[in-house]
Amino acid sequence: MSQTQPEHVDVLVIGAGLSGIGAAAQLRTRHPGRTVAVLEARERLGGTWDLFRYPGIRSDSDMFTFGYRWRPWPSDTSLADGQLILDYLRTVAEEYAVDELIRYEHKVTAASWSSEAQQWTVTVETPDGTKELTTGLLWGCSGYYDYETGHAPHFPGQERFTGEIVHPQFWPEDLDYAGKKVVVIGSGATAITLIPAMADQTEHITMLQRSPTYVLNRPARDPLARKLAKLPESVRYPIVRWSNILMQVGSYQAFQKFPGWARGYIRSQTVKLLPEHVDVDTHFKPAYDPWDQRLCVVPSADLFKALKRGQASIVTDTIETFDETGIVLTSGEHLDADIIVTATGLKMKPFGGLPLTVDGAEVKLHDTMAYKALMLSDVPNFVFTIGYTNASWTLKADLVADYVCRMLDHLDKTGNKVFVPRRDESVGERPFMDFQSGYVLRALDDLPVQGDRAPWLLKQNYLVDVRSIRRAPLEDGVLELA
Repeated sequence: MSQTQPEHVDVLVIGAGLSGIGAAAQLRTRHPGRTVAVLEARERLGGTWDLFRYPGIRSDSDMFTFGYRWRPWPSDTSLADGQLILDYLRTVAEEYAVDELIRYEHKVTAASWSSEAQQWTVTVETPDGTKELTTGLLWGCSGYYDYETGHAPHFPGQERFTGEIVHPQFWPEDLDYAGKKVVVIGSGATAITLIPAMADQTEHITMLQRSPTYVLNRPARDPLARKLAKLPESVRYPIVRWSNILMQVGSYQAFQKFPGWARGYIRSQTVKLLPEHVDVDTHFKPAYDPWDQRLCVVPSADLFKALKRGQASIVTDTIETFDETGIVLTSGEHLDADIIVTATGLKMKPFGGLPLTVDGAEVKLHDTMAYKALMLSDVPNFVFTIGYTNASWTLKADLVADYVCRMLDHLDKTGNKVFVPRRDESVGERPFMDFQSGYVLRALDDLPVQGDRAPWLLKQNYLVDVRSIRRAPLEDGVLELA
């Protein structure tokens, strides 16, 4: 099916997950006169929360900051499961009529900016063939990881294993693990979620980790939200939300400034929850400082309870080889397994791997510098949403939405149509994410860089970003308008 004249929309949002739904809802509310389309490559909305179907999937950020600032999370659940989050997103999409804007099975394959036309031309694969759309503002809300492939290292001898090998990103709906021996390889948020979720049904489940992770306990229901339950939601939600924001920012800053104290504090809390037969320093004492990698949070000590009941165990060792019946460890120990789950992490794919060109020149991401961690140097009218690594994704997503809506207001006021950050060559370079997690380190060469000072430097601090993104003047001497 050919098009003689591409359809034009004022704002084109890529992705109908948490970020894309929030973006479209804010555009609907604050710029109702603008035309908006949301392109979603998959058949359903929800992004991460629709894709991942493994047992126990849940948020590892509190729901009072994971929920949108402008749409309260509807319960006192602090770490919600995937289905509750998906229900929330569907509700928001319906309430704000975002569901009317979403075009499913529309995969963006290229985007080209023309300075002469002052617009993007976007190529899209659809069920009816390849189409083009044009837009004045392109907004990438597809996150930063690959939906089609996870990080799956090849283990020696894995072809010999006669059981099932499963990656959590592609969990089989019909996987029967009842009464089976299961080994989960990994120590991150996915692994510590899977262990307690599966433990009741398996014969036994083992978490096999090469190195430990910091794990903190959190009540499954927010204590402050429960205390304030009789207050109107319009009063309760901001109080609980800001309590969680200040707790997160304060603890992060304290842990970064006093890593020795932080190690001791986390260890003391872990010891209280572990059974005596599990050695804290072997299995819960990482070599790195807290927040060099993301901390893992468990609701109501569910991981520790599974270990106490003997339904689950934890082994810290390296893999020598798989064999027919399980895994041989470097120590010589053998882990019997009917099912092996490779919770080995994500594969990063910023902006969904979308190729960008500006006036015919390819945009090489690693040659660009991120402006306020929401735009790229010398790439006009392109905004992206990538959340925090040390806090809720939605905190940053809300700020980006505020910025875009403010920018559109400003363009209306000034009569300009183009906004683009111009890089100052005197600004030094730093990694886009100052984070030591494997999935980040593996992808640094494919990511933009950030600068050594504002507005090119991301502080990973919501309180700072409220000032710099939500409130600071838009015309800052770096952003060029035309």
